Amino acid sequence: MELRTLEYFVAVAEERSFTKAAARCHVVQPAISQQIQALEKELGEPLFERLHRQVVLTSGGAALLPHARACLAAAASAVLEFADRSGLLSGSFALGTVGGLEGTSVPRLLGEYHRRYPRVAVSLTGASSPSLLDKVRDGEIDAAVVAGPPEGGPPAVASRMLLEDRIVAVLPAGSWAPNRPMSLDEAVRSPVISYGPDSGVHAYIRAAFAAQGLRLDIAYATNDVALQVALVAERIGVALTSHASPVLAADPRFVVVPLHPAIRLRKVFVWRSGTGPSAPLRAFLDLWTELSDGPALVDGRTGDGAVVASANGG
Repeated sequence: MELRTLEYFVAVAEERSFTKAAARCHVVQPAISQQIQALEKELGEPLFERLHRQVVLTSGGAALLPHARACLAAAASAVLEFADRSGLLSGSFALGTVGGLEGTSVPRLLGEYHRRYPRVAVSLTGASSPSLLDKVRDGEIDAAVVAGPPEGGPPAVASRMLLEDRIVAVLPAGSWAPNRPMSLDEAVRSPVISYGPDSGVHAYIRAAFAAQGLRLDIAYATNDVALQVALVAERIGVALTSHASPVLAADPRFVVVPLHPAIRLRKVFVWRSGTGPSAPLRAFLDLWTELSDGPALVDGRTGDGAVVASANGG
């Protein structure tokens, strides 16, 4: 079993096409097909089901995919390790992000990373927290900034805390005393504007209301905090949103009040555990530690440590 064969296998699995995989690997299609057939013969079972317009993984192919990705990542990391030792770090770093990171340390980290390692190709992917966690776990991206799940992260994912945050109520100006907390029971008496079920923050909010025996119906579901508060300004309802969002800076149109009991959440930086991080990812983690004196790395759960920055949920 050769690395090149595994590279072809992963390409077919991700592209769902032998033709597209061949173009991606810059080889002719028969070369891909022959290598896959040889791999299937070696392993003793088919890895793909050939359909009319695409190919899909069999159960055997699905079992092989994470191992193939890990082998390729380990080989690439070995190459990059020696590039790093010579001061010529290169390669790629795919980072997933939720919305609202403009007020966090992430832009500064990426800026300094770009200046130090200009030969590393950085790509950003925007999505919801659950989707990004799946991509990290499956090896589709190197790391992501997400809302840490209330139940803790998957066992195959390591994490480092970026910030601690809380959910607040946002109401039209003059409709509520700014210093008086709003109970969760009071919050549901108005139409609720908040994050949709595809957001990692949504789980925190729904769990808090369920703990109080309250049913939460979100009438206006959007992960865009700017839109949430714009709807509040139109006196449509009450928004339940991230206190750390820069959108909530002093604005005469609305008032921000704490909730009782408080709904707390964390934003975390996550990456795959079990295999050593690639050289570009390790360089990013080292840079974070250098610039922020951040909390220790913790495998399989959210780490404890100092608040580094602020962000709104995704």
